[in-house]
Amino acid sequence: MTTISREIHLASRPDGMPVATNFELASVELPAPGAGELLVRNLWMSVDPYMRGRMIDRKSYIPPFQIGKVLEGHAVGKVVSSNNPDFATGDLVLSMNGWREAYICDGKGLQKLETFGLPEQAFLGVAGMPGLTAYAGLLRIGEPKEGETVFVSGAAGAVGSLVCQIAKIKGCRVIGSVGSKEKGEWLKSLGVDEIIVYKDHADQQSLMTALKAAAPKGVDVYFENVGGDHLVAALEAMNVFGRIIVCGLISSYNDTKPKPGPWNLFNIIGKRLRVQGVLVADHQDMLGDFVRDLSSWVPAGKVQWQETVENGIENAPTAFLKLFSGGNTGKMLVKLD
Repeated sequence: MTTISREIHLASRPDGMPVATNFELASVELPAPGAGELLVRNLWMSVDPYMRGRMIDRKSYIPPFQIGKVLEGHAVGKVVSSNNPDFATGDLVLSMNGWREAYICDGKGLQKLETFGLPEQAFLGVAGMPGLTAYAGLLRIGEPKEGETVFVSGAAGAVGSLVCQIAKIKGCRVIGSVGSKEKGEWLKSLGVDEIIVYKDHADQQSLMTALKAAAPKGVDVYFENVGGDHLVAALEAMNVFGRIIVCGLISSYNDTKPKPGPWNLFNIIGKRLRVQGVLVADHQDMLGDFVRDLSSWVPAGKVQWQETVENGIENAPTAFLKLFSGGNTGKMLVKLD
């Protein structure tokens, strides 16, 4: 018996901001699982900013998407039928086989999910790759200390909002930069001390002034998700021996030509700053500690999250494009029918 699965292909490589025509909705027939194989139907899929880099044909830490081929990303699915002794019908699995409704595989690369009482889609956000990125980036690279000031750009996103909450758990003063007053009010409800609505600041100088006003004693740890003017402002506000964790630079992902770099990089020398990028693959050894801490923080009300959900595989490109216009609060997800 065959199964029809719809999936999203990369139709063309974006030049600047992606558009709908860069994506193509296709239907494929999947055969019945063979020996050692299983059929998985996806329930939820993730869209993440890093996927924009994979649409460029260049060498990077992860291979680029290929024209005419299905895209991929994290997904939570349920095993529909199995000829694999390691998986039973009904098992929930986490995979990198997103951007499609169903797939056949031999089980390699699949992770069985124990939900620990969390919603299944949480393993694409707060309990998944974005959550571990926030945890490892802040705690291992940022090394926040009680009483220090932590500045987070993209603070209402899946990674940024958890960084803010972990920093508060560790006794820090937290400043979050967001794109709207509504996002700022949500972060305030989570205990964030100061909010900067960056869209209220038309130029670099205005953003620097706002950050210095929010952090009169300077910034000790900066969690970078945006880049551009945010990085310039942070470099001006950083304290001596401050730490900058570079997780994302979303302000430049759709640039068609390089922009001038920050003019104040000399602060890295004068202030003896440590600047380090974070990739979650380097910190899998922290997964056990992350799960342990999260499983206590969530019931205690110390960690909360929001999700923005689009419905149907056909709306996956729409969900992805919203990442670059501030159209999401918390984790952007696609719920599959």
